Amino acid sequence: MKRRTDAPADKGYLVGVFFFILGLGTLLPWNFFMTASLYFQGRLNKTEWSNGTAVQKEYYFNNWMTLLSQLPLLLFTLLNSILYQRISEAMRIAGSLVFILLLFILTAVLVKVPMEEDRFFSVTMATIWFINSFGAVLQGSLFGLVGLLPQKYSAIFMSGQGLAGTFAAIAMLIAIASEADSETAALGYFVTPCVGTLVTLFSYLLLSRMEFAQYYLDKSIKYEAGTTDELLTESSTVENGKVNGHANGSVPGSTTTDSSPAEAEVDLHPSPDGTKQSFLPLEQAEKGQAKASVVEVFKKIWVMAFCVTFVFTVTLSVFPAVTADVKTSSPGNWERFFISVCCFLIFNLGDWLGRTITTVIRWPRKESRIFPALVVSRVVFVPLLMLCNVQTRSYLPVVFGHDAAFATIMIFFSLSSGYFVCLSMSYAPQLVEPKDAETAGALMTFFLALGLSIGAALSFPLRALV
Repeated sequence: MKRRTDAPADKGYLVGVFFFILGLGTLLPWNFFMTASLYFQGRLNKTEWSNGTAVQKEYYFNNWMTLLSQLPLLLFTLLNSILYQRISEAMRIAGSLVFILLLFILTAVLVKVPMEEDRFFSVTMATIWFINSFGAVLQGSLFGLVGLLPQKYSAIFMSGQGLAGTFAAIAMLIAIASEADSETAALGYFVTPCVGTLVTLFSYLLLSRMEFAQYYLDKSIKYEAGTTDELLTESSTVENGKVNGHANGSVPGSTTTDSSPAEAEVDLHPSPDGTKQSFLPLEQAEKGQAKASVVEVFKKIWVMAFCVTFVFTVTLSVFPAVTADVKTSSPGNWERFFISVCCFLIFNLGDWLGRTITTVIRWPRKESRIFPALVVSRVVFVPLLMLCNVQTRSYLPVVFGHDAAFATIMIFFSLSSGYFVCLSMSYAPQLVEPKDAETAGALMTFFLALGLSIGAALSFPLRALV
């Protein structure tokens, strides 16, 4: 296929802005529900009286929210080959955004609707499952879309994803600082992703109108026809070269008049110096360029697959199920902002910074044995965070009770998470042939989702052990 050298300019860098917004929009559901854990816990963890005794029912909201947010990603990663072939790209992206918008509106409305705790928990969990299911379809579809553009647009898209959590944390801080009552603050908070999702939808609709985007994204007949015409023109010089039903044969001027089937399988073309060069037939050339099997690709990238799985297993096993339950050692007005700042804002900024650092520093190298060793060493963050001032607790003592200690651990925890995830995902395609890079990327996406799901499942016993 001919190279596209006449691409129009991205005027005003609008396509880059649109993909940044689309990246932001893909992770709004996960981040806005996660950051609002205090609101949900406030509505769920109410004291009930039974036989004259105060009883507080524990819903383990953070654990269930994490699990039901990540399982759809794993499920739709497995189903994407079936789903994406049967449903058009526009329907998957625009349809998912519409349903996400409707579910966010439902969540905002429920802020003002009194509801019994068990029913509210069930409705919220169902909302989380469906909104993240549509989010998984949206994310997978947009990754395929941005992959058609130059590589820098993929980086822009992922930057938008990296800042989605920061956006949610800042929205929560603004809601808390507004001094409004809890219901009004929560309503304002959940209206924000409604607006964000609407802007994301408009960005996608406007994207198709941009000349630069059309050039790369439009799979029009014109481009394919142009390529076909070029191939036909180039092959017109061999119009007499069909031998024994094969399209490959000798060029005009060849002294060969009678060719056997075996001889017909060699295509002779004059080189610039006038000599003739032989090329493999089309069937053999395609065979030589055939993609490796999934098993063969996995054998080359299994270390990176293990690394990305392990990083997310460690991260999701304690964040936010354990970290969101840490209490400040300095009660007062700071207590309202403590979790939003020290847990969510620090983590999201650190994760984004860790990913960004990889554009400047890439150590260890992909062949180094130190790399997986450092990834495994992150498991030390699990006991460190469990020994912070997590409340309520039943078994472990509080070792790191000061807010500064918790914030420091979170900084290194988030930096290392973003850094090693980004290195793992970028190293994997480099370990295979270019023709197998897409397969490597698909495998890494599956193991990324697997790590998220395993981490979410492990959060239940780890929280119970505190």
